[in-house]
Amino acid sequence: MLPCRACLLPVLLLGLLVSCLHVAAAAQATPVSVHRTDGAAAWRSFMQLLDARRGSRVVGLGELKRYLATFGYLPKSEHDLTDAFDEHLEVAVRRYQSMLSLPVTGQLDSATLNRIMAPRCGVGDGVSVFLSAKGSQSGGGGTVSRFTFFKGEPRWTQPDPLVLTYAISATATVDYLPPKAVRAVFRRAFARWAQVIPVGFVETDDYDAADIRVGFYVGSHGDGIPFDGPLGVLGHAFSPQNGRLHLDAAERWAVDLHTETKNSAIDLESVATHEIGHVLGLGHSSSPKAVMYPSLSPREKKTELTVDDVEGVQWLYGSNPEFSLSSLYVQDASMSPGRSIWLAGSVGFVCAVLVILVTHL
Repeated sequence: MLPCRACLLPVLLLGLLVSCLHVAAAAQATPVSVHRTDGAAAWRSFMQLLDARRGSRVVGLGELKRYLATFGYLPKSEHDLTDAFDEHLEVAVRRYQSMLSLPVTGQLDSATLNRIMAPRCGVGDGVSVFLSAKGSQSGGGGTVSRFTFFKGEPRWTQPDPLVLTYAISATATVDYLPPKAVRAVFRRAFARWAQVIPVGFVETDDYDAADIRVGFYVGSHGDGIPFDGPLGVLGHAFSPQNGRLHLDAAERWAVDLHTETKNSAIDLESVATHEIGHVLGLGHSSSPKAVMYPSLSPREKKTELTVDDVEGVQWLYGSNPEFSLSSLYVQDASMSPGRSIWLAGSVGFVCAVLVILVTHL
């Protein structure tokens, strides 16, 4: 005998309520911070500088000045690396906070220090290195573009059709990564950029003749910009038409984060996609969602190009006729915090209605 509708209704409503609560929890979930557990940070801890501000004198501020000078926020001078928090350091901290889309306080708050200590790209992001970000409005979402370029907006300029060759060094490698897996990672990374601009990328075995040359290196490796060990600078690349793309072999690189067990692992494809952006002429973006944002946390995967990444590279090369930017406007809108808040609020309202209905049956 089938149950009556009046008996089924409370059961159905309770089922919907449970599902609703699960959706709301997922919508409000926050990313989990991954802490360094290997104790091999390339930069010393700056946490003792927490809440330092102009007028402070704290041991370690001199090292912080060196860090900020390295990435373009202070002049590179060995004569001003004192532990005094002066007006020049305050200006540099404000510029850093603005560039990385942090609250601009001029103080060393926890958000700023956590970002400073996070692994990052070795290419600088100060205005002494890059042009200022373009201020045009994006056509789809009305947001200000945050992409930048190397000074002078260099780009590859071979005759059309533009096809660049790339090669991965057979000697500058890491022994735990299968060469086939590394090649597959870079094939996907190059294809991602080729999808949005009229540029082709072809792998070659002739490393010396390739336009773009990829290799893993430790410490000083002949380009004047030595690597610094695990969880510091992850990699760096040079502007067009240099073609060098170098990765720090001291990192724990992962080609599949699902099977990687180390908490300090760095996703190779995310860094490869980022550094290829530099090879094409892009500087760093101040949009935290962008591939070209300068820092990447351990076990974080960021490979999908955002509107900001695409608008920047298309400024240099034009658009691939087979690609539509409108699809990314929809994607970015779906990822926005405002939409998540709206979704959580809507789900909460529906849940409340369901509770009222159940209790009055």
